[in-house]
Amino acid sequence: MKILVINAGSSSLKYQLIDMETEGVLLKGLCERITFPGSELTQKTADGRTLNIKQDMKDHTDAINLVLKAMVDEKYGAIKSTKEISAVGHRVLHSGEDFKHSVVVDDEVIRICEKNAELGPLHMPGNIACIKSCREVMPGVPMVLVFDTTFHSTMPPKAYMYGIPYAAYDQYKIRKYGFHGTSHKFVSEETIKLLGRKDAKIIICHLGNGSSISAVKDGKCQDTTMGFTPLEGLVMGTRSGDIDPAAIDFMRKKLNIPADEVVQFLNKKCGMLGVSELSSDMRDLESAIKEGNEKAKLAVDITAYRIKKYIGAFAATLNGVDAIVFTGGIGEHSDYMRELVMSDMEYLGVDFDFEANKGREDGVRFISKPNSKVKVLILPTNEELSIARETKELVL
Repeated sequence: MKILVINAGSSSLKYQLIDMETEGVLLKGLCERITFPGSELTQKTADGRTLNIKQDMKDHTDAINLVLKAMVDEKYGAIKSTKEISAVGHRVLHSGEDFKHSVVVDDEVIRICEKNAELGPLHMPGNIACIKSCREVMPGVPMVLVFDTTFHSTMPPKAYMYGIPYAAYDQYKIRKYGFHGTSHKFVSEETIKLLGRKDAKIIICHLGNGSSISAVKDGKCQDTTMGFTPLEGLVMGTRSGDIDPAAIDFMRKKLNIPADEVVQFLNKKCGMLGVSELSSDMRDLESAIKEGNEKAKLAVDITAYRIKKYIGAFAATLNGVDAIVFTGGIGEHSDYMRELVMSDMEYLGVDFDFEANKGREDGVRFISKPNSKVKVLILPTNEELSIARETKELVL
């Protein structure tokens, strides 16, 4: 069984073809600048063959057609016919409150997604356009929507409600939703397997340019850091994270930011980039810290402090913790960030192994000492595989 996994944006389309017998990636690719001049497809097979096609794609239908053509290319493809594709799994940003789990696509599902598009105006239109294009180009092939928010749908109201008039929630569904759900789901399931305990209390730190933490008990999310949008919570690469709304209005006036550009400013100009005035890339900041750059150090210190604070808060909500897991680009590869976060955590039952933490090698590894009450580990996420697994489960 081969499943095509698609992650579409407004002008991009990432894809992987996964053989579910082995869970191995047969090929992966990216379409860029869809709807713009200079569109391009880049595809790489598991054995390293690379295909590059520069061809204008006026819409997602053009992109899907080109993807299907590239996958069966005699020299650079991985399958002989698109009939080998058993199903398609789409990553979709927002489920609203309508879906608590992944769903097989039909007209009613698309209608609901269109209704929820206002909850994710930057991503949902591209998601929906791609789903429609796939249904048009691949009639009869079952398609599944895997939402970025549904893993967090198990949060209780006390965790997802804001302190605002209830009518604002009731009428407009203004609440915490959480994101990075496919990653948190994959990592929690793999951690449960490693620990051999389904009832484990797990705190997952997905740290990258966008970052979030989730509190998981019995395999279900109890709380998470991102909120109504991915802007809430941790300090991130370019996102501010938690900030007093009154400070936002004050800053807008002082910096002469137009009212309709404030959210974009908080998403793109803040975070580690804003504090360091240098970069949003952790690698650049670590290099600058070694050279004595104080603003770079402050940016990283603030970020680590916020992560540490949320770990403590989530340990309280879970009434203890069995494992703390690092994933994502920074979580998996920055031993410096992990050391900052995990220092002085003995009170929580962590006996951190600072030597084991060193290095950037890939793969699963424990970075707490064998007798540590709370296990600390690095576990690479695999969102595409998570989507493929859910797709297989629904279409078989």
